[in-house]
Formats: sequence, C-alpha cells, structure tokens
Amino acid sequence: MVTSYLNETIMAKIIENGIEREASCTEELFAMRDSLDVLGGKWKLMILRYLTNRPDQQIHFKKLQRGIDGISAKMLSKELKELEMNLLITRTIQDTKPITVVYAVTEYGKSVLPVTETLVNWGIIHREKIKESMSSSDL
Repeated sequence: MVTSYLNETIMAKIIENGIEREASCTEELFAMRDSLDVLGGKWKLMILRYLTNRPDQQIHFKKLQRGIDGISAKMLSKELKELEMNLLITRTIQDTKPITVVYAVTEYGKSVLPVTETLVNWGIIHREKIKESMSSSDL
C-alpha cells in the first residue's frame, strides 16, 4: 500500500534573540543548500546509515567498502574525510599491527538519523508505487 502525503505548507522555525519566527523561503533554500553540500552525493548518507546501524561494531575501512556495494576505495576515502571534516563521524587510529582505523558516527552525526529514516521509508514507498504502476500498465 502506498501512503500519500498531505499537501500542506510547512515552514521551518528560526529563533532569533529568543523569539521564534517562520523562516523565509530564501532562508529555507539556503539551509537546504547547506544540507546538500554536507550530505549530498551518492554515498555520504549510505555511509552514515551503515555506521549508525552498527553502533556496537568496530567498523574499519575495508569493512565499510565491502558493506557498501559499489563504492570505490578512492570515493570512500574522500567521503569519509568530508564526513569527518563536518563532525559527523570520528576516525580513530588503533595501536595495532598493522594499524587499524575505526570509524564511528558522532553524537552530532546521529542527528542525521531522521533524514536517513525518512529517505529509507520514502524509498520503500516509491519502489512500491513504481511496481504498482508497472503492473497496472501491463494490463
């Protein structure tokens, strides 16, 4: 079953000098652009989701690469550096032989969890909608 969303305007809230107000459309678009700059691309949200779903595991580079189908080592390295730079993940070097680097989501990085939850749920609904559309067009 496909869930439909209400067609209503939802404006973000901004607190300035202790006073709450609705964000302007321009402010919302700037905030959206900032979010996409930090989280955009094919891999960052997938990396965060993978790490978030494994809080009790030590996740090293190769495990991440094996767990996220299709990501190259070069791209994973780039994305991990950007996620760390934006304080969403930590990179811990362990004193082992050979040296092991472990990645984990920060408390701040966990704030992205509702975004990934929404995208996962929307993706499931979207796949179902497309399947329904394809089967009804086959008739």
